[in-house]
Amino acid sequence: MKKLLFLLLITSCIQGIAQSIPTFPESLKITPEKTNFEKTSTYAEVIQFLTSISALSNQITVTTIGKSTLGKDIPLAILANPKITTAEEARKSGKPVIYIQANIHGGEVEGKEVSMMLMRDILLGKKQYLLNHQIILFMPIYNIDGNDKMAKGLRPSQENSPLETGERENGQGLDLNRDGVKMEAPETHALIENIFTQWDPQMTVDLHTTNGTWHGYSLTWAPGYLYAGQPETYLYTNNKMLPHITKQLKIKDDINIGPFGDFYPKENWPLKNFYTYNHHPRYIVNQMGLRNRMSILSESFAHERFYQRINSTYQFVDEILSYCNDHAAEIVETNKQAENAAINYVLNNAGKTKKGIRYKMVPTETPLMHFRTYDYTQFVQPDGSVNLVKTGRIVYHDSVNYFGAFKDTLQSTLPRGYIIPAAFSSIATLLKNQGAVVHELTQKTIIKGEVFTVEQLTKATRKFEGHLMASAEGHYAPILYTAQKGDFIVDLAQPLANLIFYLLEPQSDDGLLRWNFYDTYLETEKINEHAVQFPIIKYFTINTKNKH
Repeated sequence: MKKLLFLLLITSCIQGIAQSIPTFPESLKITPEKTNFEKTSTYAEVIQFLTSISALSNQITVTTIGKSTLGKDIPLAILANPKITTAEEARKSGKPVIYIQANIHGGEVEGKEVSMMLMRDILLGKKQYLLNHQIILFMPIYNIDGNDKMAKGLRPSQENSPLETGERENGQGLDLNRDGVKMEAPETHALIENIFTQWDPQMTVDLHTTNGTWHGYSLTWAPGYLYAGQPETYLYTNNKMLPHITKQLKIKDDINIGPFGDFYPKENWPLKNFYTYNHHPRYIVNQMGLRNRMSILSESFAHERFYQRINSTYQFVDEILSYCNDHAAEIVETNKQAENAAINYVLNNAGKTKKGIRYKMVPTETPLMHFRTYDYTQFVQPDGSVNLVKTGRIVYHDSVNYFGAFKDTLQSTLPRGYIIPAAFSSIATLLKNQGAVVHELTQKTIIKGEVFTVEQLTKATRKFEGHLMASAEGHYAPILYTAQKGDFIVDLAQPLANLIFYLLEPQSDDGLLRWNFYDTYLETEKINEHAVQFPIIKYFTINTKNKH
């Protein structure tokens, strides 16, 4: 009887997720459906699904963007009507590309299963209309190596649902969602070069599961945050698109979703403060804003059961795709406005204005109202101390300070561009890999600009992602500089202006200096004994009369 009730509960919860399971061939049933939602799919099972569905539809192309650390192909499914196989065909179609990424953390598996379910429903079910005005890229299993290292207890907040999950890190032991700047993993190279640069998605959706905060939402979301980029993409996503989707999920599916964050009951209860994650472009979702593109972070609620997390994630992604399909032209136009604004800002303000390079988290202007959360109550210990204990009761709090905005604490003058000495060609290569336009000088060139002097280099005492994170203090001074033939020049009047600026500024809180790209040079120049000139020069003007 208990098993029957459990199965009825599952059936009720996932009603409307897709076509009923029996309408699909056995080869298209995913692992959770075959195991009463006790197991999640392996890499081999995902590949089997993609092979099977490709044989049943003429609107899907399955390809690979590269190989994982352990040498496995990273699969990409391209859904389009009519069928396309290349990014060039996508551009010629005039339809925007929407990119759905799952399983960047091997233990957060809902997005992997939902991607396959949505592919099934779009290609063979009742959601074919989602291909009317857009092209959808599905990356169902990005962190292949982490996914298949399955074991019990790796995601304790998920309470053994499913019974086993993969690891958070990739085959190198790196968190792929912290690799967006340094690009040390082959998966990151493949993603940035073969998805973001080649396919240029107008919207990126990154699917996750929370780490354990007991808020009262089945799913929480965040846009690509606004800090050093243009405001257009953030404002559209945060103020227009996500509120609409949040409302629709409540009306249509009675699913409560809200902004992403964590709170700490010991800090204050009743709840007063709710905190998002930081703004750094090392996170894929945040980097998209610096690329003048929209993005959404999705975090299903860890403490619900596996089938519930699949349900909320499915409905959320379905609503995103519906919105993008209905507003395709508007999304493209908003992104184009951001791109043009980034270029024009450099053309009109280089050398005249400063932009933020370090930020702190601050509350949004409007606090959260009717915030849904599990309640906590005081519990007196035998020794007389008081602890807070979670109850099973849902409560609502008003006027909760939402730390979901960022204010700059340090600024630097916006240049027209940068000179990278030939000896630092690795920096030029990384920028090119990020999609930036970088040229090699063919003759000596005199520029007028600024040079930074590093007076102090501080490094962390504990490693983060294999790095002792660095920060520099110092000052800029004017310089008339002769760049040599073979040096590299980066003109900021290009679409990735904001990303380049953030990566190259030596005092940026998530730039290349922070990730130790200049350590060898600075230490060779004896930074611990005296000040050292930073090797990358920013320029405001080029003296064309003095070219050699």
